[in-house]
Amino acid sequence: MKYDHDVIVIGGGPSGSTFARIAAGAGMDVLIIDKRKEIGVPVRCGEGLGEREVIKQDLELPKRCYSTEIEGAKVVAPNGKSIVWKGPETTGWVLERKIFDKWLCELAVEKGAHVKVYTRAIEVLKDEKGRPNGVKVSHGGREPHDINAPLIVSAEGMEALMARQMGFKTVHQLYDVDTCYEYEMKPYDHENLIELYFGNEMAPRGYVWIFPKADKKANVGIGVGGNVENGEKQSGIKGANPKVLLDRFIEKNEQLKDASTLLDFGGVISVGAPINEFVKDNCMAIGTGAKQVDPIHGGGIALAMESAVMAADVVLKAHEKKDYSKDSLYEYEKTWRAGPGKKVAKRLLLRKVMEKVSDDDLNYIFNTITDDDLKQTMDGNFACPVAKVVAGRPQLLGILSGLLSK
Repeated sequence: MKYDHDVIVIGGGPSGSTFARIAAGAGMDVLIIDKRKEIGVPVRCGEGLGEREVIKQDLELPKRCYSTEIEGAKVVAPNGKSIVWKGPETTGWVLERKIFDKWLCELAVEKGAHVKVYTRAIEVLKDEKGRPNGVKVSHGGREPHDINAPLIVSAEGMEALMARQMGFKTVHQLYDVDTCYEYEMKPYDHENLIELYFGNEMAPRGYVWIFPKADKKANVGIGVGGNVENGEKQSGIKGANPKVLLDRFIEKNEQLKDASTLLDFGGVISVGAPINEFVKDNCMAIGTGAKQVDPIHGGGIALAMESAVMAADVVLKAHEKKDYSKDSLYEYEKTWRAGPGKKVAKRLLLRKVMEKVSDDDLNYIFNTITDDDLKQTMDGNFACPVAKVVAGRPQLLGILSGLLSK
């Protein structure tokens, strides 16, 4: 069969653009298609990114791509007690996401990739053996046409409809998502720290975030467990209602209660386990569509870029052999699960344990642990922080012992 391209990448976000940059830079004919009219628009996240992955990929982030630099994080208990965590691993940026995403995509174009926006993938084409070999697309709602390639990469994000057609189990259960709402607000004075507020009354099975931006602006948002029916109790509306809870938080915040809102939007983020497989014959899934997302805070930009690098490195080897079978592509999945997958699994375990803790217990934990204990916890080293907490409140052993099982 004569192919139009070596690989079709569905989605021009951080994972799709990163994959395309590496594959095209090594000589592959890469096409990115994206359903949006403009890469990076609309913005759907808090825009935080740690610098580790950017440095690791030998990229230099232009000033236009970020709003402000971040030095660390302030984590706040229900009673207002806070722990500030600063260190080399906490530095990064709050991005201007629509500019950042377009910059990443332009890097791919500079390496030789082709990009088509306002182009929706509507069907995965398959050969006589049922293996993907192309995509039926529609540009701007016009008559669909076929584009062929021996490899299809889903970098679609949360929807992942084409990944589902390729046989990947991308459907999200309510328990594994957070419903979110966010405002961009001004004015807000900050200390170049990301602020995270926890409490079951304030944000059931979730948290409130304040991500600082330049010119006294901030992204102020909330994530609430998708399976939590908190609304009936809190607002008269049955089901999780993040906007109502976010408005309530803002009303009680001295800086934010009189601030203006410059942007207003909602969405859903994945906070569950990654999908059960990332590769099949002639296709693969990367980034948020593969649920490669941090289960604690729902952040996925760095993980998306990291997974894309791993996937591209394997694809280049497959391209040399012209073998895109599952066996040939499986090294990507194996590498991811042995590396970032282990960290994600520990974060998921932490999320499941901490959602069982009451606000009173949270207050006690925050009064007991130090910033070093917090660092150890986020690194997946639970033993010392758990021992310290349980020593003073033994009744928490039944809950927290789950953190010591792995």
